[in-house]
Amino acid sequence: MKSHIQSLLEQTIESFKQQGILPADFEARIQVDRTKDKSHGDLATNLAMMLTKAAGKNPRELAQLIIDNLPASAYVAKVEIAGPGFINFFIDDSALANQLQAAIGDAHLGVKLPTPQTVVVDYSSPNLAKEMHVGHLRSTIIGDSVVRTLEFLGHKVIRQNHVGDWGTQFGMLLAYMEELRAANGEQAQLELSDLETFYRAAKLRFDESAEFATRARQLVVELQSGDEYCNKLWREFNDISLSHCHDVYERLGVSLTRADVHGESAYNADLEQVVKDLDAQGLLTQSNGAKVVFQEEFRTKEGESLPVIIQKADGGYLYATTDLAAMRYRSSVLKADRVLYFVDLRQALHFQQVFSLAKLAKFVRDDMSLEHLGFGTMNGEDGRPFKTRTGGVVKLVDLLDEANSRALELVRSKNPDMDEATLAEIARVVGISAVKYADLSKNRTSDYIFSFEQMLSFEGNTAPYLLYAYTRVAGIFKRATDVDLSQAKIVLDHEKEKDLGNKLAQFGEILSRVIDKGQPHVLCGYLYELAGAFSSFYEACPVLAADNDEQKHSRLLLSQLTASTLQKGLNLLGIETLERM
Repeated sequence: MKSHIQSLLEQTIESFKQQGILPADFEARIQVDRTKDKSHGDLATNLAMMLTKAAGKNPRELAQLIIDNLPASAYVAKVEIAGPGFINFFIDDSALANQLQAAIGDAHLGVKLPTPQTVVVDYSSPNLAKEMHVGHLRSTIIGDSVVRTLEFLGHKVIRQNHVGDWGTQFGMLLAYMEELRAANGEQAQLELSDLETFYRAAKLRFDESAEFATRARQLVVELQSGDEYCNKLWREFNDISLSHCHDVYERLGVSLTRADVHGESAYNADLEQVVKDLDAQGLLTQSNGAKVVFQEEFRTKEGESLPVIIQKADGGYLYATTDLAAMRYRSSVLKADRVLYFVDLRQALHFQQVFSLAKLAKFVRDDMSLEHLGFGTMNGEDGRPFKTRTGGVVKLVDLLDEANSRALELVRSKNPDMDEATLAEIARVVGISAVKYADLSKNRTSDYIFSFEQMLSFEGNTAPYLLYAYTRVAGIFKRATDVDLSQAKIVLDHEKEKDLGNKLAQFGEILSRVIDKGQPHVLCGYLYELAGAFSSFYEACPVLAADNDEQKHSRLLLSQLTASTLQKGLNLLGIETLERM
């Protein structure tokens, strides 16, 4: 409905240009907002005040002109001027009911699909030298939610798991793997099952043995030169590491697969060419033996230039080099219209610099959008980055195990007579959902406090509350036996029916905000409000005990659309629903 009003206003502005009220080259920024007070209508715009200077008229006079020139619409019951020149739109109840009716039988729940784009989404991207820890959670689940929403809206999405599978640390790891193989044969495989222990042991050997360190550095050179023996060891290590990652993805319900892995190593062959191409364009400068690029717009507070280091003095490449090669690949091979990077906010300067350089060097098309969608940190109750009691990094699998254990205890307390298999399945869904939703419901750019107690609460904007809200709506249909809704029509008579209908109609505009800004918390907030609107509707408007069949069938259709919207919304967040709790 919001986009429909925007379209009406766009047509009105074009009419003003033809009438000479506005300059022919005038470009207006049309903003339409939901009203907080229903006495002011359903939607409102301040367009008249925005056009005052260009049109040379006062806002209220201009507001009346806009109303007089609005194209006719069956969706608009009336339009009013308020205050200094706001324009309030009242939506026609019958038109809203028809919109909701159409949504029930639509695979996209009535959401208008935008022009499809090819969108590359770079997310999760763990370092294969270690097991996934809590620091990987936000990139993984925020990225996956946006990916799911993009696909639902008809975009072609290419997932890119840009894993850290290259670099100097792999010489150390391969040298240790080589030592273990020589001493223990295939038993070394068992050592690799705990990557954290393996990494610490390799680092200890690197620090204590000059001979080991020399061998590690030699293996790096051989690896980067394409030596088959080193590459064989490297592939084995990566395979074990990726198995760890994908076990976690499976538990989290994340849609990344092995086919989506396109790590740093994938661009190794192009790194030398990146350097040559930058040099050919006169962009490279020598600085202390390293090859760097200085861009005028990037300076310290003291005015000193900030370099982008492309190649170190020893010939090694950096993240910037790999990222530039990846951008060129995503532009020329993947033909991306947008590339979204879900990487924490601390990397903001890095992405600003490499995005700017990629455009300057013509590594990407001018019309390709590069977007760093950074996120804050997950902190413990002390307000510091989430750690174990001993101060170590929390493994993601340990966090999920703890969530599952607490969820099982919670579900069992509410269902003491339920069989263990059912309890375990419900606890699995509730535990994983609670962890994911607690993160996704927070603004992406904010830090947040991780609390098991809060995330497992059945009150407030939490996963258990929404999962229960869905089962409550779905439960109506278990009691509505032998009801034929094939000829039923939605009729919005009661105020709470209209409130629920208006909230259901907002689904499409909410999803647009999710993909435009990469903000799943907007969808979380919407689903929480939708559950609340249904609760108010259910209390005020008896469904199965309605006054007549027509009213009952209409309310069942509203309930059906609510259940479908809650289920689809949770699915887009990567959260399973339950039929009972």
